[in-house]
Amino acid sequence: MSTTRIILADDHAVVRSGLRRLLELNKGLEVVAEAESGEQAYQLFGEFLPDIVVMDLSMPGMGGLEAAKRILQRYTNAKIIIFSMHEAVSFASQALKAGVRGYVTKTGVAEDLLTAITEVARGKTFLSAEIAQKVALQTLMGEDDPLHQLSSREFEIFRLLAEGRKVEEVAEMLKISQKTVANYYTMIKQKLGVSSPIEMVRLAIRHGLIDS
Repeated sequence: MSTTRIILADDHAVVRSGLRRLLELNKGLEVVAEAESGEQAYQLFGEFLPDIVVMDLSMPGMGGLEAAKRILQRYTNAKIIIFSMHEAVSFASQALKAGVRGYVTKTGVAEDLLTAITEVARGKTFLSAEIAQKVALQTLMGEDDPLHQLSSREFEIFRLLAEGRKVEEVAEMLKISQKTVANYYTMIKQKLGVSSPIEMVRLAIRHGLIDS
């Protein structure tokens, strides 16, 4: 039986060690490396070329969504599963749009992650039941999520600014210039039809990106 080689990316060592134990109890799964940031996940991917990356979204620096996007741009066949506390549909939609193959919530059952790894390793896509239900409901109700219009880079900048980060902080985190962040900010406001930081925050709260 072939072994599925996995990289874990989460900024909490306790979470990584728990995940490693959970995964390595299963024959055929091997954790080959651990990353505590998006940058490190990207670097380790190139070194180990794993079968699957299990990645958190909220990490210091560029974060999981941006790291996933960069990995997929360079290694188009990369199989990435997002394992996150975020249960908002917008996060899952952005992740899937970026090419991620699985989205599992940390509040779900442990078996979900194991199932996701099995399915994604076979080339399929897997969503936690509650996320799949929310995505289906949104489609069914024909609800228009304005955040769908944003590219993954715009979405990440929108989220960070709505959290109250300053332009220079966002530039530093994403390793881009302040001018680039300011340009994105202008584009984001146009796309979303908002004109002030307060409106941006309200929109982010309404879509579950930040807590009220």
